[in-house]
Amino acid sequence: MAHFTALCDSCVLYPAPLRDLLMHLAMTGLFRAKWTAQIHDEWIQNVLKNRPDLSEERLRRTQQLMDSHVDGLVTGYDKLIPTLSLPDPDDRHVLAAAIRSRADVIVTFNLKDFPAAVLSEFDIEAQHPDDFIHYQIGLNGDEVCEAARRQRASLKNPPYSVDDFLACLEVQQLPKTVEYLRRRRDWI
Repeated sequence: MAHFTALCDSCVLYPAPLRDLLMHLAMTGLFRAKWTAQIHDEWIQNVLKNRPDLSEERLRRTQQLMDSHVDGLVTGYDKLIPTLSLPDPDDRHVLAAAIRSRADVIVTFNLKDFPAAVLSEFDIEAQHPDDFIHYQIGLNGDEVCEAARRQRASLKNPPYSVDDFLACLEVQQLPKTVEYLRRRRDWI
């Protein structure tokens, strides 16, 4: 079991392709993925706001699947929130959960919201998802390819060709990840 822990901010759980890739990667055991009920609520509410064609019930089912496949739910962090200071006070719950779960990184697109000077006090780093996945590639590229293969295989309606799958990941702002997977396209 991996001891490296990554707290996923809601912004990386919002887009389904990135969320799915992170979950497939977490299931490899390379790292422990963490989140909170509040983080779930944030990504779900934002998806519902932008995708009225989806139901809250369907997204809550996704949440349940995430929670059942990965032991990721962090609790008991609320008392830390008022003691923390970040540029956006609404992000304090993310840092509090990262501290509580002993996370090594917060995986987020919003790097400016988690200044290194603040996070370093807690031995936590904020990483862009592409950098985070690239780090996982450095640890075990074969496992990353296998996770990507499983994710692509799960896409059935419609099915995705390798090129379609890589194009979808490219839209998720994962250029280094896509570059690596392109070189290993026979695996996925």
